[in-house]
Amino acid sequence: MGPTSGLLARVSPGLLRAGPRELGTLTPRSHLTYPGPSFQVRLQVQSVEKPQYRGTLHCFQAIIKQESVLGLYRGLGSPLLGLTFINALVFGVQGNTLRALGRDSPLNQFLAGAAAGAIQCVICCPMELAKTRLQLQEAGPARTYRGPLDCLAQIYRQEGLRGVNRGMVSTLLRETPSFGVYFLTYDALTRALGCEPGDRLLVPKLLLAGGTSGIASWLSTYPVDVVKSRLQADGLQGAPRYRGIVDCVQQSYRDEGWRVFTRGLASTLLRAFPVNAATFATVTVVLSYARGEEARLEGDAGSAALAQPSSL
Repeated sequence: MGPTSGLLARVSPGLLRAGPRELGTLTPRSHLTYPGPSFQVRLQVQSVEKPQYRGTLHCFQAIIKQESVLGLYRGLGSPLLGLTFINALVFGVQGNTLRALGRDSPLNQFLAGAAAGAIQCVICCPMELAKTRLQLQEAGPARTYRGPLDCLAQIYRQEGLRGVNRGMVSTLLRETPSFGVYFLTYDALTRALGCEPGDRLLVPKLLLAGGTSGIASWLSTYPVDVVKSRLQADGLQGAPRYRGIVDCVQQSYRDEGWRVFTRGLASTLLRAFPVNAATFATVTVVLSYARGEEARLEGDAGSAALAQPSSL
């Protein structure tokens, strides 16, 4: 890395080469930010002819009233199953891609983030399909799926591998640019804020940069997320409506206007800032501390070796 290396390298030089063991407990973006996604999906796919919810607050109240607090966490098992793999992929691929590109520049930050976003779709798409189906199914004994694995197994038996990967193209269109924006915004903000080791305001600055990055990431591709949710929920309650991404966009716009592509945005942004603020601050501070301890132990070991009497 040259003198222009980003904060992830400046604060914690080992972060970009960290392995899955170190990154598996850290949460990139907001794949696991309940109960927000429960509101988001329900608002995105509800019928325009017979809308169930008037907004985020009404959706929250209705879920509590009809399904109790547990209804807010319906579909939680699916993100939990894929979380560790997604985390390891995102930070591992982003770091390796940035090194392969050879220079830490804004463009390369975007490209490295975009590569990470694209690759994790292999896990993210089926995971979100199961989450969407579980959130929208009827509650109680009449439910179709017993859990995320049962959901994916039933979809595979009925629709094959193509069914399990329903919404893959729209997921790619969402994740690829949004992760590029995510890492680019974070890098640009940490440079602008002057986040350096030893700064007594380092943590607040990291929180601001991380939270703003999460908001920018979601805003950059949110309409695509609405389309993705509608495609994955299509056919769950009745005959399928959409023939593909373009048809979904056309029908949605014709029936509900441009505002349909912002449904659920309020709940998404409300959770995006705190979740992503904590994400990058935790990643940077924890690994910075870990690398500092590693360097101290190596230094102690070196001093002990020098203190040993020579055998010559």
